[in-house]
Amino acid sequence: MNTPSLLILAGDGIGPEVMGEVKRIITWYGEKRDMEFDVSEDLVGGAAYDAHGTPLTDATMAKAQEVDAVLLGAVGGPAYDNLDFSVKPERGLLRLRKEMDLFSNLRPAQCFDALADFSSLKKDIVAGLDIMIVRELTSGSYFGEPRGIFDLPNGEREGINTQRYTTSEIRRVARSAFELARKRNNKVCSMEKANVMESGILWREEVTWVHENEYPDVELSHMYADAGAMQLVRWPKQFDVIVTDNLFGDLLSDTAAMLTGSLGMLPSASLGVPMENGRPKAMYEPVHGSAPDIAGESKANPIACILSFAMALRYSFNDGAEADRLEAAVEKVLADGARTADLLGPEDGTPISTTAMGDAILAELDASL
Repeated sequence: MNTPSLLILAGDGIGPEVMGEVKRIITWYGEKRDMEFDVSEDLVGGAAYDAHGTPLTDATMAKAQEVDAVLLGAVGGPAYDNLDFSVKPERGLLRLRKEMDLFSNLRPAQCFDALADFSSLKKDIVAGLDIMIVRELTSGSYFGEPRGIFDLPNGEREGINTQRYTTSEIRRVARSAFELARKRNNKVCSMEKANVMESGILWREEVTWVHENEYPDVELSHMYADAGAMQLVRWPKQFDVIVTDNLFGDLLSDTAAMLTGSLGMLPSASLGVPMENGRPKAMYEPVHGSAPDIAGESKANPIACILSFAMALRYSFNDGAEADRLEAAVEKVLADGARTADLLGPEDGTPISTTAMGDAILAELDASL
């Protein structure tokens, strides 16, 4: 294949800082592992609005459609709170997901042994936790029509968001979950609200159809999404792969994120259909936000962004061995006690900087050769 191409959209707040550490690791792979990437950079979110008056230009959108993978940092911040909804920074992110048709969002929640005490849950509940939430990303209530805020004849206003799904939308994300489960512990739990929502009834029926007709070897269970949220904080290790819709996936994945102790630890992948070269349309980003309160201070934890690149190695470039190498380097650094501020309590010592965490991970990569 030709040199794989990456488009870096660092975004706002701490996005440029954490992405800076990823760029150093990309350079390391080129120098030490002979893995060259064709890297380009552009703007998204508030940074794009400041420069162009839009959170994502058509030219940047076209670039995203052409590359093998997009790496995104974070978008948004209070400086943009008063913008019209149509040009808020988050609209750039949603446009990327929608127009690239990134229908399957993978959010792992893994608790490294070194951080088991940092979770708000008891150590025995989270130690060894390794689950994957597969969230449908391009339909549901975030994109359904009609939507909007409308004036009513009686003087009141009405806000409408439409929850809607089709057979094909449900089946394709279900297949993503079943395929992942086959590579893990062969269990899928599908979550919806079939007890009160017609879209939930359809979701359950279609996931069941995919299971019975295509993946009968994978264990499938169903759970109402509210009960699933309760079970995630009661006994999270009962789950392997969870598949759910856009809205519930947003809520459940953030719940699962905090089981690990910090949003700064969690990566994500958003995948679409394969391109002509066989690689899926793909965007990789940390789960955390732009954290404008610490932007520019080198306090941010770059691990989620670094692990997002590891997911790119695994899912876009089919190099599980190098993804394992990078993930092992992160785990070793944490085991040795390196901590950014988000991984320390008020009496736990002095945190290291964003750059120092990058230095430590690069040193472990060197040691792995």
